[in-house]
Amino acid sequence: AFPYVNGKLFEENLPLASFDSEMRRILLDSCLLDWGKISPAIFGSLFQSVMDEKARRNLGAHYTSEKNILKLIKPLFLDGLWAEFEKAKNNNNNLKKLHDKISKLRFLDPACGCGNFLIIAYRELRLLEIEIIKILLKESIKSQQAITDISIYVQIDVDKFYGIEYEEFPAQIAQVAMWLIDHQMNQLVSQTFGEYYVRLPLRKSATIKNGNALQTDWQSLIEPMPWEKEQPRYHYILGNPPFIGKTWQNDEQRKDIETIFAGVNSAGLLDYVSCWYIKAAQYMQNVNNGLPITQSAFVSTNSISQGEQVGILWNELINRYNIKINFAHKTFSWSNEAKANAGVHVIIIGFATFDIQPKRIFEYADINSEPHELIVEKINPYLVEGNIVLLKRRNEPICLVPKIGKGNQPTDGGFLLLTKDERDELIKKESTVIPYIKKFLGGQEFIQGIERFCLWLVDINPSTLRKMPKVLERLDGVRKMREVSTDPKTRQMAMTPWLFRETDNFDSFVAIPEVSSERRFYIPIGFLDKETIPSNKLQIIPNGTLWHFGILTSIMHMAWTKYTCGRLESRFQYSAGIVYNNYPWPENPTAKQKEEVEKAAQQVLDARAVFQNPPSGGRGASLADLYDPNTMPPALVKAHQQLDKAVDLCYRPQPFINETKRIEFLFELYDKYTSGMFAGEVKKKVKSKK
Repeated sequence: AFPYVNGKLFEENLPLASFDSEMRRILLDSCLLDWGKISPAIFGSLFQSVMDEKARRNLGAHYTSEKNILKLIKPLFLDGLWAEFEKAKNNNNNLKKLHDKISKLRFLDPACGCGNFLIIAYRELRLLEIEIIKILLKESIKSQQAITDISIYVQIDVDKFYGIEYEEFPAQIAQVAMWLIDHQMNQLVSQTFGEYYVRLPLRKSATIKNGNALQTDWQSLIEPMPWEKEQPRYHYILGNPPFIGKTWQNDEQRKDIETIFAGVNSAGLLDYVSCWYIKAAQYMQNVNNGLPITQSAFVSTNSISQGEQVGILWNELINRYNIKINFAHKTFSWSNEAKANAGVHVIIIGFATFDIQPKRIFEYADINSEPHELIVEKINPYLVEGNIVLLKRRNEPICLVPKIGKGNQPTDGGFLLLTKDERDELIKKESTVIPYIKKFLGGQEFIQGIERFCLWLVDINPSTLRKMPKVLERLDGVRKMREVSTDPKTRQMAMTPWLFRETDNFDSFVAIPEVSSERRFYIPIGFLDKETIPSNKLQIIPNGTLWHFGILTSIMHMAWTKYTCGRLESRFQYSAGIVYNNYPWPENPTAKQKEEVEKAAQQVLDARAVFQNPPSGGRGASLADLYDPNTMPPALVKAHQQLDKAVDLCYRPQPFINETKRIEFLFELYDKYTSGMFAGEVKKKVKSKK
């Protein structure tokens, strides 16, 4: 009763390790379900659900949902083919040319997993082909030349689809899944045209290679067709390469990065997915008939379009391989149908060595919303409309503003630091220590409102210190800890156990936490005085003013930070060298404009103080409380809005309608500040100021 199948489906003998009665029952139960209408794309999610969590992390395996696959393949090729269909459907010759074209397109997924991208791409091409066949058949009937054998019309087959997969089991799934989707599409052909159509025995198959895609010659998978005079090429390279960040990479993956990025400085900072961009870019350098034909698109972690990775990766792609970004989905939340659905923030980037018009950016109001499409002229690596901008790590700001640095590192074994209870106990025993105790703030203490203190003994007289035996006990602990350190500088510091590694105590300073939640509308930034000692976990602007605090606390600076900072998981990781030193401050603010910013900045501080120091006493609100989007007080929201308005007016008189317009403006201003004559003028002013 079963038709002869053959093909490669049954070419390998597989041992049945334990076919017992329970396994037999499960198999029979499974047969009660009609699997014929289930999309083969589900296999990737099924496979993910039974994978060991650690193994999945090591492989960077995240199987993409059909919805998210369509976000990639539609702008990459599908929208264009349907547009061609609309133009050609009234002309049989043009329609036949289109049909011939799509039947010859080759697709490669060089990290194919269970084949989801190939499955959906193949299905969508077959659906387009069915619409073409409908018109061709209709015209054939009109001309009384109808051909009843539908197989003459069906030209698209699985042998133009290629994949590379590191793990053997998903590679096997991908191979079978491509036959299954082909069978389902053949059934649809039968239903649509009323003629039984099946491709049995199996004569063609997708080419799925089990191996390391980064160590494989992608071209080696293609076998030329008889009609091809030139070397055949992939038309589209697509997929969802592993998402592994530098922290989680194993030795083999680090070696892959070293090989792919040989000679590229700081390549060790890159996510593993970057290797697929370079491999695709290298492949795209080859041409057919003197013209490049290959386009690529990958789902990627959003970190390759943020922070320091942008300068490293995209400098190679743009300046060495002449890559152009033709479409992009900004950050959205990745999801699939698996139960163990990992929370990942991703982007999609479509690129080639040639420009495609129009270029398209898909924006998301939030990471879980539906995209809004923008038609633009050019897209830069931060996925913003505008000229190519590659921020590099700088040691000095591009504008005439104070340098940013870090706070004071104790390197003390905890002996110079005090909790509130320890402070109170120490004061009770040695009240003379009171002038030498100051508030101590790291990033967590600053945001969470945790009370912490330190012994600040920079200017203490030795005779005074000798009268504090409890303090001396602590200093003895510091000395012993430093003496046994493996760091030569720390051992040297054992000679001065009463001092921090740094001893800076500024009259005022702006404080920026290194890490802050991406949920907040604003990074909580502080304006503090000499009674507070900042730790090395805070970025500080020594002797900063209300003007500096106001600009950095604004939505304008927040937009810049979102697009340019690195991420710790999904949280903002503020960087001096990338974010602050590259930030384009207002060009020529008037004295009145600066005064308005300072006044609005003070109002933000005043609004905070009402809740941080409630008149009724008791525990005040922390900055985490005040800047949680669900609990931010209306008075503080209003104060920030007034500050945002004052800062905007320092940049231009017209309002910014959204974040995209802000960042586009800032990138243009950055370009102006760092190019040619203007940059030279800034250097002269800096030298003059010094």
